[in-house]
Amino acid sequence: MKLPYEKPAIHKLQSGLMNKFGRSPAYARRVREHIEDVPIEDLVGEFGSPLYVYSEREIRRKHREMYSAFSTRYPNVVFGWSYKTNYLQAICGIMHQEGSIAEVVSQMEYEKARAFGIPGDQIIFNGPHKSLEILEKAVTEGATINIDHMDEVYDLEQIADKLGQTIRIGIRLNLDAGIYPQWSRFGFNLESGQAYDAVKRISNGGKLELNGVHCHIGTFVTEPQGYAIQVRKMVAFGYEMEDTFGFSMEYIDIGGGFPSWNRLKSSYLASDIAVPPIDEFAEEATRALTKSLRPGDFPKLILESGRALVDDAGYLVSTLVASKRLPDGTRAYVLDAGVNLLHTANWYKFNIEVDRVVSGINENSVIYGPLCMNIDVLDEGVYLPPLSRGTRLTFSPVGAYNNTQWMQFIEYRPNCVLIGPEGQVDVIREAEDLSDIHRRERLPERLALGQ
Repeated sequence: MKLPYEKPAIHKLQSGLMNKFGRSPAYARRVREHIEDVPIEDLVGEFGSPLYVYSEREIRRKHREMYSAFSTRYPNVVFGWSYKTNYLQAICGIMHQEGSIAEVVSQMEYEKARAFGIPGDQIIFNGPHKSLEILEKAVTEGATINIDHMDEVYDLEQIADKLGQTIRIGIRLNLDAGIYPQWSRFGFNLESGQAYDAVKRISNGGKLELNGVHCHIGTFVTEPQGYAIQVRKMVAFGYEMEDTFGFSMEYIDIGGGFPSWNRLKSSYLASDIAVPPIDEFAEEATRALTKSLRPGDFPKLILESGRALVDDAGYLVSTLVASKRLPDGTRAYVLDAGVNLLHTANWYKFNIEVDRVVSGINENSVIYGPLCMNIDVLDEGVYLPPLSRGTRLTFSPVGAYNNTQWMQFIEYRPNCVLIGPEGQVDVIREAEDLSDIHRRERLPERLALGQ
């Protein structure tokens, strides 16, 4: 068969030797034929491409590993599964079976948790936007509410008047834990005295009762000592509130932010070097907690982890649909999955594995998705061997935030499947079709074709 002519491009040969950051240019030559012993070709053959795949075994392993790390070091630990990380019902169901309550940040997420069967008193309600309607519902159902700003104080006092009861609340702090950029837009600042003033106002109002302290210092935090600083400041503030205003510190909620084994684009190091094990985070946080607490005092330690529990259990299988040369000679590949499905490609450099052994010299390449947008780039500067149309590329870890942030844009969203501990494969979200796109639309009769 006569092959089509392709203008030659000259590039510096990349031999694949170790570079100064410990990573070989040949790293994308890794092969993955199976996910949890299920052949990728069988998965695509039955459920299509692109395809999200989750490992139930890995989710449960991560949850137990992290819970053990904290609960063996402190006697009163509660996990609140962060719904915003991944609110597929099957994923939430695994987390709740493992013992996590629900942590939500919106009316939609609150209602999703309640519809799933989680009672109100097993829900932590955070976030900067809580309508008066959902706040009242959360109060009557016994949810743990962490206030974010003074307007919520006014709303809750109004609800307290309406219900004729004192409402117990927690307060969200933002503080300097040595983690930057500092998340100062959420909660009340500690160092400026804003948090103290808010509690003073709450005390003077006489309608709300503070019973907990909450803080979330950031996302993908790789410095365990940041949590030690956070805990010490939170405990000191909690005791100051007890001694000054008579409130009780029944829980310390340190949020989440723990990293997965993903790799930030800003990091030169591989994740196994850049990301500390969860035991280091647990040791720093619980040691600071036990040293800061008064004798005999063991308030509930709440964690709201998301990424660290589910990210490593998620894979996106895609198919190469085209290849081309860019004007500068760079090899470009086009896949059937793009930033519509992998929103976090903006921040992470995923593991990329092909479904077969490919011979040939690795070449500096760029990977595009299928969208008619120049920004639809999944990776660039990635060294790949010559790939043919139909090759499957698997991206991982992608279990966190991609299903909640994906877009229905240009392409349908695909099937999501869960591989069970015995190798069974279940569809946990069906692929979209045109009826999903049209379901909420309304076409005025005068605009219908043929009118």
